[in-house]
Amino acid sequence: MIPIPVDQKILLGALLQTFDLAGTFVFAISGAVAGVRHRLDLFGVLVLSFAAATAGGITRDVLIGATPPAAIQDWRYLAASIAAGLITFRWFAAVNRLKHPVLVFDAAGLGLFAVAGAGKALAYHLGPVAAALLGMLTGIGGGLVRDVLVSDVPAVLRADVYAVAALAASTVVVAGDRLHLPAAPTAVAGALLCFALRTIAIRRGWNFPVANP
Repeated sequence: MIPIPVDQKILLGALLQTFDLAGTFVFAISGAVAGVRHRLDLFGVLVLSFAAATAGGITRDVLIGATPPAAIQDWRYLAASIAAGLITFRWFAAVNRLKHPVLVFDAAGLGLFAVAGAGKALAYHLGPVAAALLGMLTGIGGGLVRDVLVSDVPAVLRADVYAVAALAASTVVVAGDRLHLPAAPTAVAGALLCFALRTIAIRRGWNFPVANP
């Protein structure tokens, strides 16, 4: 692996944290929307928003040895998830005007977390395959926990293009790293690809084959 200059390491770290915090906020909104729709109280909505926002990142950090996880160590992750939960709880009608708000914010968080997870895995010197898979796991973890907490079948287990979209985003980041492309445009491209795949799959009903007992 080619050594990264100190200034580029600082820039890369700031970029990954920005994507991580942005993903935390939008995933927290998706969790809060699900909580309000299931008629949870304010505490329940905030718990669901925090769980949806941080589960993927905590899993990633534990697996790569970045402990204590950033979502627990850095107050900004908790603040972002609580802010998203309070905003959604108070102004749910405005958020709910979006078509499929849970899916929209989930798709955005999926892409942001996937690229942040892959980038952080590469920063911790994981190989390309492991980094791509860890990026995918970072993306799907929050949505999986959110759905389980409200007794829904997790979206990743349904016939939707979900995990594949996250894997595509993390693969873009890994490919950009191997080709020595600029980190910021590569990460943005990966996140946009994931968001596009998810939203198009939802609108056009793209599905994988479903088990037929």
